[in-house]
Amino acid sequence: MNDAAASVGAEHRSRLLEGMARAIADKGYAGTTIADIVREASVSRRTFYEHFEDKAQGFIALYEAASGRAFSVLRAAIDPQAAWQAQAEQVLGAYLDALSANPVLLRTLFIEILGLGASGLAARRRANQQLADLMLEVVNRPPGGARRGAPLQPTMAMAVVGGIHEMVLQSIEQGRAGALRELVAPAAALLRAAAAADPAGR
Repeated sequence: MNDAAASVGAEHRSRLLEGMARAIADKGYAGTTIADIVREASVSRRTFYEHFEDKAQGFIALYEAASGRAFSVLRAAIDPQAAWQAQAEQVLGAYLDALSANPVLLRTLFIEILGLGASGLAARRRANQQLADLMLEVVNRPPGGARRGAPLQPTMAMAVVGGIHEMVLQSIEQGRAGALRELVAPAAALLRAAAAADPAGR
């Protein structure tokens, strides 16, 4: 594939993902058809099938793209000169703000991804692992680069990510998806508690 064809392909894929986001924000995943997606994207049905096997594969690609954008916001919010506690609050605030930017789409992404079976669960786990890895990086690498004497453990980081996402889901179910910043304080408290936990259980 030459550079021009690759560029056109990338543009079509981007338009398809944006079209899917608009369609499902309007109709929900179940109510969205491929016809809706290609109409929103201003491309042909054939173009859709050049990029995705079916609607579910396209939805997973949208979930991963949205997760990637949120992760980029997280990464940009890190201040390596700040104490990890302050960094954590900055990062959590940036992440929750990014999620709440489109409450309708957020609901679809967070809830309906789990209805796609093993492939949806795998996509969710990859996104959660990225967040847990970043959490470990922030907490265990304080200013100066020295490691903490009792580092946050990977299992505890994943538990914190799961806890934060349960709080997000609860907010979505309560119709408060646009006000996720109120979760920064409890999320930061959860992370501090996990970081202070004795990994040996003593």
